[in-house]
Amino acid sequence: MSKVVLITGGNRGIGRAAALLCSARGSISVNYATNRSATDETVARVEAAGGRAIAIQGDVCEKADVIALFDATVRAFGPVDDFVNNAGIVAPGSALSDMDVERMKRVFDTNVLGAYLGAREAARRMSTKRGRRGGSIVNVSSAAARLGSPNEYVDYAGSKGTVDTLTIRLAKELGPESVRVNAVRPGLIDTEIHASGGKPDRAAQLGVLAPLGRPGTTEEVAESIVWLLSDASAYVTGALLDVAGGR
Repeated sequence: MSKVVLITGGNRGIGRAAALLCSARGSISVNYATNRSATDETVARVEAAGGRAIAIQGDVCEKADVIALFDATVRAFGPVDDFVNNAGIVAPGSALSDMDVERMKRVFDTNVLGAYLGAREAARRMSTKRGRRGGSIVNVSSAAARLGSPNEYVDYAGSKGTVDTLTIRLAKELGPESVRVNAVRPGLIDTEIHASGGKPDRAAQLGVLAPLGRPGTTEEVAESIVWLLSDASAYVTGALLDVAGGR
C-alpha cells in the first residue's frame, strides 16, 4: 500500500537518504529550514526514483510551522502514515564550561523542542483514539546520547538523550492507539553535520576506531529507518536501534 511519509530536515544527510529510500513507499514530504536548492534536488531525485514529493519550508522550533508542515502534506497527499523526526543541529566542539547560553539554546530548541513538537503533531494526526488510522514515528537520535561527547558536544549529546526518553515514553502512550514509536541512534556517519560542527573530516578520522573500522553512510542509517517504518517491524516499538558500527 502506498504511504505518505513526512521527513523533517529531509534536504541533506540522513534525511535525504531516508527520503530517497522511501520513494518506493509512495509520497514524500521533504521539510527544510533554509536550503531550498538542496531540497529541490532531493525532491527531483525522489521523483526520478518513482515517488511523489513536495518541499515544505518550516522551522521545527515553531509550533505554527510544524502544524503548517503537516497541513501542507495532507493537502498534497492525504493523511500522514509515517513521520521521520530527523531535523537536528550541532555546534562547534567545546567543553561545557566554555559554551555560551545562546549556543545551548539553539541546540536544545531544535533538537529537543523541535522533536517534541513534531512528535506531538504526528501523534495527533495518527492516533486511532482521534479517529486516525495509526502509523509509525521514527526519531533520529544519536550514539552521542550514551557516549556523552565530552569536550565536544555535551549539549548535543544531552539533547539526543532526551530524544531517547521521548521515544521510550511515547511508545507506551501511543501503542494502544496503533502508533509505533522507535529511534535510530547513528554513530560516526559521513554527513554534512560534521562541517557545521567545525570538523568536516571527523567521521573519516574517528570512524576507523569503530569496531567495524570505518564510518557509516547515510544510506545505512536510512535502511534502518525504513525498516522501522515498514510492516517488517510491526511488533517493534520503543526500540533504540544503534547504527554505530559497534561503538
